[in-house]
Amino acid sequence: MSSMWGNKIRISLFGESHGKGIGVVIDGLPPGEPIDTERIAQHMKRRSPGFQPGATARREGDEISVISGFYNGKTTGTPLCAMIGNSDTRSVDYDKLVAKPRPGHADLTGLARYAGANDPRGGGHFSGRLTAPLTFAGAVAIQILNRRGITVRAHIASIGTIEDTPYDPTQTPEDCSERSLPVLSEDRGLKMRQLIETLRDEHDSIGGVVECMATGFPAGLGRPIFDNMESRIASILFGVPAVKGVEFGRGFKVSQFKGSQNNDSPYMAEEGIRLRTNHAGGIEGGISNGMPILFRCAFKPTPSIGKPQKTVNLETMTDDTVEITGRHDSCIVPRAVPVIESAAAIALLDILLED
Repeated sequence: MSSMWGNKIRISLFGESHGKGIGVVIDGLPPGEPIDTERIAQHMKRRSPGFQPGATARREGDEISVISGFYNGKTTGTPLCAMIGNSDTRSVDYDKLVAKPRPGHADLTGLARYAGANDPRGGGHFSGRLTAPLTFAGAVAIQILNRRGITVRAHIASIGTIEDTPYDPTQTPEDCSERSLPVLSEDRGLKMRQLIETLRDEHDSIGGVVECMATGFPAGLGRPIFDNMESRIASILFGVPAVKGVEFGRGFKVSQFKGSQNNDSPYMAEEGIRLRTNHAGGIEGGISNGMPILFRCAFKPTPSIGKPQKTVNLETMTDDTVEITGRHDSCIVPRAVPVIESAAAIALLDILLED
């Protein structure tokens, strides 16, 4: 399985949703970096269910056991390995689903790729449960970036058709991480909450968009063509389950503008050359331009829903129906916000240390 990512900073995720545990190995971290474990715990708590509406009833403590690479509160420079136990599994929910591939999941593709050898319980290695160790790795990266003047923040840009106030692409964004729904507009957040709870009661789900911004990232990092900043960041973002689209700056909307409207014009400021606007999202020619790096990720609706769905029966090789009764999120987007921050931080640290 392709569960490794990175060049200078290399992460490797391991484990399955209903196995004994999950974890991550982080290679390439600079030695002597102080890491605040309490800050890591706070960051990971934002991903945990129970903090947001519509979250799964599965409760995992996500207690981290650091195996190596950390000594006296600092990184050692050797591979940092962290493990998280799985304690609240209920595999019986999946016994009757083995022969009935769940629509929208990787059940069929996993079967085709691994010939039935993979663990299907809770999605196995394909599960969103693997975002826990990814979030841990990102929490480490965030602290290292913060000491270098780089901040990474995200919020819910939309859930369904309900949109939050967008970030100002030229300014440091507001920190809304302590809110149960990380949004800038509390009024929009209330409407999102009502939608999520309504769909939960209807045994359905909804998708949404997360907007993320990194400020303080220096100009001149990255490279052109294939290994550019956008492709590097997007590649790790697409490793987050349920992400189906990524756009930078104005994204697809640039196709609706004239060049005179979309070009970011430079001007002389006290701190040097700056750009009047940031339609490019802080990246031009695959290289950072010194403006905030801004992107959005689109998440599909959680495929595990309580409504009857059409599928096939692999034992009888006939058409069939399936009704999923396990514990699942009606909207994954609120829990995905710190995951996207983490993925972005890992990518930015990789680029920063490489260049």
